[in-house]
Amino acid sequence: MSLEEKRNHWLSLVLLVGGNLFYALTVKLFLLPAELISCGTTGIALTVNSLTGIPISRFIFFFNLAMLALGWCFLGRGFALTTVFSSLFYPIALEALDFFLPDVQITREPLLNVLFAGLGLGISLGAVMRGGASTGGMDIPPLILKRFFRIPVSVSLWTFDFCIMLSQMLFHTLEDLLYGILLLMVISFALNRVLLLGTSRTEVKIVSAKTDAIRNAILSRVDRGVTLLHGEGGYLHNQTEIILSVVSNHEMPKIERLARDIDPDCFMIVSRVTEVWGKGFSRGKHYEEHPKS
Repeated sequence: MSLEEKRNHWLSLVLLVGGNLFYALTVKLFLLPAELISCGTTGIALTVNSLTGIPISRFIFFFNLAMLALGWCFLGRGFALTTVFSSLFYPIALEALDFFLPDVQITREPLLNVLFAGLGLGISLGAVMRGGASTGGMDIPPLILKRFFRIPVSVSLWTFDFCIMLSQMLFHTLEDLLYGILLLMVISFALNRVLLLGTSRTEVKIVSAKTDAIRNAILSRVDRGVTLLHGEGGYLHNQTEIILSVVSNHEMPKIERLARDIDPDCFMIVSRVTEVWGKGFSRGKHYEEHPKS
């Protein structure tokens, strides 16, 4: 195993452990004390707890075991192995927090609990997913429906979550349902931000009569790779070269200044890309000897 593979392995482990622990801490400090309507396995556990009195952490533990077995049968052994840690660690961590922090409530303000619960749950879910694992539980049935019935995961997941939230209306008001919907929106927002954190880049295309000068400036002064695309003007049909480069967000102003200084009349297109893989981004830079002319 190379050094980079070892580093990625340990990073995934830290994200997996930290994400599940933070998830349990968020549930303990904000979700449960405020008696918020929730979705997923935790939402089902809240309904069952209200009906039967079964402790939430214990129900989640055995429910996740059942979903894990279902995933093993229908999605394969490989999938089950990637979710087994989250399926078991989260309820155990929640039970431990119940023991060490039995009566802790940070705030009684419903809106603050919704916002911080949503942020915490979204961040922790994003961390687990970036660690290359699934949280298990109610993530599994939508994946099964996708494989066998071609139902989009997003559709079935939102349907399940909505039904789970409605089931809690037996013990809550319509205002609580609105808080629950807001909670789901905050979770989605935080989750998407975490999944894209550190991966977004800026793509720039430059059309200029001084292509060589701009290309050399980007290579030597910004230390970013460029690709030359061959184009043709739509009006005069003159042949031209288009500079394509992907840079980090903070490098973009420097690229713009360089291009404008060399050719004030250059045409520049800037767009945001959500993820980039390859040398200089997901992999280290490797410099090759410049071919002799």
